[in-house]
Amino acid sequence: MADVKLTIAGRPYDVHCADGEETQLLQLAAAVDEKARGVQGGTEVRQLLFAALMLADEAQEAKGKVDKAEPQSDSLRAAVALAESREQAARDELRAAVAREAAALKELADLRSNGAAAAPAPATPSSHDRALRQIADRIEALATKVEQFP
Repeated sequence: MADVKLTIAGRPYDVHCADGEETQLLQLAAAVDEKARGVQGGTEVRQLLFAALMLADEAQEAKGKVDKAEPQSDSLRAAVALAESREQAARDELRAAVAREAAALKELADLRSNGAAAAPAPATPSSHDRALRQIADRIEALATKVEQFP
């Protein structure tokens, strides 16, 4: 148990508190002292009464503000949850698109290899070759985007 000497409204007080709470108690006493010194006239008891009333009023106002802020916090949490849900849906959609592109590329490659076995490949790039390159480029771009997601 710790002993702390406080001065409030010009009068000393010896107070006991739990070890480690001395700084907190001194800060609280300073707040009460500030309010008590702000009350003009009257007895010491009257000064302390008005200081206590002013501090209680401030505490009640602060509690009211917290109570008003809680519904806003709930709304923000809901908005964050919705955004995270939409982000996950977008990731899933992007992965599905990459899978579809890969399947299309494989199908085109299979068609090309089947056609190449039946007929000799032309010397110049065909429209199928250009399409395959475009699809491959798109798949690489999509794969890069997917890898960027956490």
